[in-house]
Amino acid sequence: MKETKLGEFEEVILLLVGILGEEDAYSFKITKEFKDQTGRSVSIGAVHSTLSRMEDKGFLTSEMGKATSERGGRRKRIYSITAYGRRTLEMSRDFKISLWKQFPQFGFEFDGLKFS
Repeated sequence: MKETKLGEFEEVILLLVGILGEEDAYSFKITKEFKDQTGRSVSIGAVHSTLSRMEDKGFLTSEMGKATSERGGRRKRIYSITAYGRRTLEMSRDFKISLWKQFPQFGFEFDGLKFS
């Protein structure tokens, strides 16, 4: 198996950072999007620690956003995916697709290609 150093939960959080984009990829919004996308609740603390861990691994960078009146003048930490993070996601996707291609009981389509 290829080593991506990316767990399943980390992968989902990293994908959500990409989906939300540079203005909305902050912990509260990521937590809400996780629930919306998966139907499962997650604590904001779990999201915080995962974002921090992925930043330490080089998958993400962060910077403080501007203060807003809706947050009582407090700023929020905005996350974005690094080139390494994007490459890691691509490797994870490619690895999983290669496994699905080898699973004889399932035929499936990916990007219009039929696998069986």
